[in-house]
Amino acid sequence: MDTTKRAVGGLSLPKIKVTAEDRERLAGLASAAMDRMPDLAGYLSDELDRAQLVRAGRSAVGFVRMGSEVEFRDDTTGKVQVVSLVYPAEADIGLGRISVLTPVGAALLGLSGGQSIAWVTRTGAAKRLTVLDVREPAFA
Repeated sequence: MDTTKRAVGGLSLPKIKVTAEDRERLAGLASAAMDRMPDLAGYLSDELDRAQLVRAGRSAVGFVRMGSEVEFRDDTTGKVQVVSLVYPAEADIGLGRISVLTPVGAALLGLSGGQSIAWVTRTGAAKRLTVLDVREPAFA
């Protein structure tokens, strides 16, 4: 799929990174979810396809990956949130754990501090967020 079609409001998509380990596991997740949630699974697959692959270790710091704690601003409302990006089984919005298989979770994947991305909510509303800070996963 042409990932430029996923850009919202005519804005280009920012460059993103993903580790080989995250890419492998997330590709399997997207594939498994294709029947139940084709739009979200397709969006996640598109993000993985356009991501620069990096090795774990020193090169895998400073960007949102699985388990990262992310501080971001909703550029529409100005609201700042801190969330952790997790797999669907670990998601708990009350605890600030956002699934990568949600629109905002997939949008956050691979972004670095200072980067912004436009995305579409489940209700079809266009939003834009900016990553303010990324803290490494506890298991890194």
